[in-house]
Amino acid sequence: MTSANTRPRPKHLNLFQIRLPIPGIISIMHRISGFGLFIMLPVLLYLLQQSLGSSESHAGLVEVLGNPLVKLVLLAVLWAFLHHFCAGIRYLVLDMHIGTSLQSARTSSFVVLGVSLALTVILGGWLW
Repeated sequence: MTSANTRPRPKHLNLFQIRLPIPGIISIMHRISGFGLFIMLPVLLYLLQQSLGSSESHAGLVEVLGNPLVKLVLLAVLWAFLHHFCAGIRYLVLDMHIGTSLQSARTSSFVVLGVSLALTVILGGWLW
């Protein structure tokens, strides 16, 4: 039973036509960055082990980390960490019922995106 003001629901859902608001995009990016960090954890632990093992293993690690492709991967991991951290702080604040209005949620989403990207550029440039 549909009224004159409601449209029938679509029979199929086209995910490419849905326009998510910025808080939804930040939420999805938070989940993706957390998953990426979880997947990269064994690699990062191996790199830590190589850096602390011996002077030979450290020298080999420094040589591997000089590769630009490896640097790009580590830059992506750095962004994932910083984004996950900033978005996590945002969600903690939202859990305290601060900034739950639509406009403040949008603003805090843009702040998370800007701060995480700015920190990635600053720290990535310092590490590169």
